[in-house]
Amino acid sequence: MTFRAPILEILQAPDYRPVNDAAIFRALKLPPKLRSRFLHELRLLLSQGELVQIQGDRYALPPRKAPAPAATPEDDTEITGRIQFRAGGSAYVVPAADPDADSDAPRPDDIQIGPGDTLTALPGDTVVVQLDASLRGRRFSAGDTRNSEPRGRVRRIVERARTEVVGRLAKVRTQYVVLADDPRFPLEVFVTDPALTRLKPTPKLDDKVVAALEPWDDPRKPLRGVLTDVLGKTFEPRAELLGVYRKYNLDPAFPPEVEREVASLADTVQPEQLKGRLDYRQSPVFTIDPDDAKDFDDALSLEPLPDGGLRVGVHIADVSAYVKPGTALDREALKRGNSTYLVGTVVPMLPEKLSNGLCSLVEAQDRLCKAAFLNFDAKGRLIEADTSYADTVIRSYKRLTYKQAYALLFTDSLDAIRALPLPPKHQTGSTGRALASLSDSELTALQGWVRQLWQLASRLRRERMAAGSLDLDMPETKVFVDAEGYADRLERIEHDESHQLIEEFMLAANEALARLTRREKMPSIYRVHDDPDGEKLDELRQQLATHGIRVSDLSERKELVRLLKLLADHPQGYTLRTQLLRSLRKAAYRSTADGHFGLHKKDYTHFTSPIRRYSDLVVHRVLAAFLARQGSMVVGDGTTTTTRINAKVKLPYTAAKAQEMGEHLSLTEINSAEAERESVKIKLLEFFERELLKKTPTAFEAVITEVRANGFFIELTESMTFGFVPGSALQDDYYAATPDGSALVGRKTKKRYATGTKIQVNVHKVDRVKRLMDFRPVVTKPAPKAA
Repeated sequence: MTFRAPILEILQAPDYRPVNDAAIFRALKLPPKLRSRFLHELRLLLSQGELVQIQGDRYALPPRKAPAPAATPEDDTEITGRIQFRAGGSAYVVPAADPDADSDAPRPDDIQIGPGDTLTALPGDTVVVQLDASLRGRRFSAGDTRNSEPRGRVRRIVERARTEVVGRLAKVRTQYVVLADDPRFPLEVFVTDPALTRLKPTPKLDDKVVAALEPWDDPRKPLRGVLTDVLGKTFEPRAELLGVYRKYNLDPAFPPEVEREVASLADTVQPEQLKGRLDYRQSPVFTIDPDDAKDFDDALSLEPLPDGGLRVGVHIADVSAYVKPGTALDREALKRGNSTYLVGTVVPMLPEKLSNGLCSLVEAQDRLCKAAFLNFDAKGRLIEADTSYADTVIRSYKRLTYKQAYALLFTDSLDAIRALPLPPKHQTGSTGRALASLSDSELTALQGWVRQLWQLASRLRRERMAAGSLDLDMPETKVFVDAEGYADRLERIEHDESHQLIEEFMLAANEALARLTRREKMPSIYRVHDDPDGEKLDELRQQLATHGIRVSDLSERKELVRLLKLLADHPQGYTLRTQLLRSLRKAAYRSTADGHFGLHKKDYTHFTSPIRRYSDLVVHRVLAAFLARQGSMVVGDGTTTTTRINAKVKLPYTAAKAQEMGEHLSLTEINSAEAERESVKIKLLEFFERELLKKTPTAFEAVITEVRANGFFIELTESMTFGFVPGSALQDDYYAATPDGSALVGRKTKKRYATGTKIQVNVHKVDRVKRLMDFRPVVTKPAPKAA
């Protein structure tokens, strides 16, 4: 008996990942008495060069020694890009953008890399790949359908993406390893016995730890690291949070020099700061924000105009009054780029004294702002030429939540409005007064202001959509935590009228500022969204067809608008809208007003959130220079001013500096978005794991999104969470897939689980390491028979 062929067959499988001899022996399902013969065969294959050992004691195929096929032009092509791994060990490289390429040129295909061809690459590394036409058509993972995409091999590492890894301390035989939190990190990191380190407390098995990576140039040798920190017990809230901080280089603490500068600021607005500001402290000004808002950037005011129209003031926290160029505070804010909102906490761009204090537009406190004033005529039409700008001081009359604003819009009963609770104190930066504490006259006045604003905002929204703006807003799952930091509640947040009210005025103010800075030729930062890649849209069109959705050329805006309307009522609308978003390009920051595809606007910037985005602070400084040139208040068309023009005022930025900042801020935004998604994933898994502890399991409504032979994937309709129902959980019958693969059908009962079907499920299993969740259909117990 020889084991040569079955051993090689295992190692040649597309989804094979290097394992040790024990794992190969188990895979062969041999009896224990044949183990010595198996080991002899394995050593023989090793000595003959048929196998190699890598990462210590793991076995893999050596680089191919067969004669190379006839060379093709593709074989000599080397491409630089960023590598990302899949859970099975295969990878793909996203080619770097060519700065000399035409902006309309299609994006190059990703390059598929087999598990044995990644060299010493790690997730996120910049690598050089050599294309290999002979690999085309080869499957690199189970279910690999990317036959048309180029294949290649990593030839060298250009730049490492990370210097450390966060993960769980484990032991493999006699050696300690760190198993990365990221399930797509393909390797264990071998470390020395933690008892030999100087870390206090000494890391224990299953602790969440940080390991600094040592240089790794030989794929035949294991990846090694040095333990540098212990964060706590894996899966405990504090340890998980610290893990996210380290993985994404986030720091909730500020350098001492920044804290010293902030400490020197007064705790309240000072009288001398009011000079030259319009006073709106006695005017109806209020904020509308989420229940768990930590800071409050924007407020709205409303005042009548002599001609029967209305003026809406969009008052934005004047961060530029406190964060001055060249200070340590300014350098740190630019370095961070933006705040990062993790579940239950925030890593702020600015220290708490500013982000939650002096700059936050909390209720009943004087606050400095920069404002854009939008004038509407008696019929509710925005008069763009009359838009004006000013420095203001406000005192917010009321901090409203979206739920409270929605009730004020659509509930007439004041008692019902008063019954709405305040958000929990541990979840928000400020609760504001309870609506129950307001008198009838106060509540009625507030209700009138909110409804007047919605009349204007709803018209802005109708006109924007009619002009071709894409309705890309999607519901989101908000995870709320208890006072100990554990996930205890999920809430589906809809983008309802209360959200749309605020959004429309913020969009109008952002557009007005972009139009102003472009017209005045003042170097600034713009929010741009390039036109999509036609090939990506065509791939999406083909994918939609598999779901029964027929569309024509999606490069035509009207067809995209039609698609979004179709998806609004589709049972898999959330999933398919997510695919649509992935087919569009990412928005970014630039020094040029290149337009915004999604909003269908020529001019757009970010002005309305300077507490949490440095880009908005840049725009505030540019506006400050403009106001200093023109006077304290200026009409947007530039034809009239309130005071003299001072052309000697120096502009805060050059175009080159604005472009440099835009590129940096685009990267910090991506990093924060990835950290926020990671935080949500961790907390969702935590929430559903705790569901398993309940005596009476919760029933969740779900829709079947994809059917496989061994089960089906689902999406929970309320939380938009994804999971899998394995065939083994369908215990009432034996189920087999239909010929077209659209359903599983019971052999005896003929019961169908088909794509698009809604079912009730319970949580069955949560794997927090692999970040996977299994569910099972709710079993309805038959009613007891009557006596």
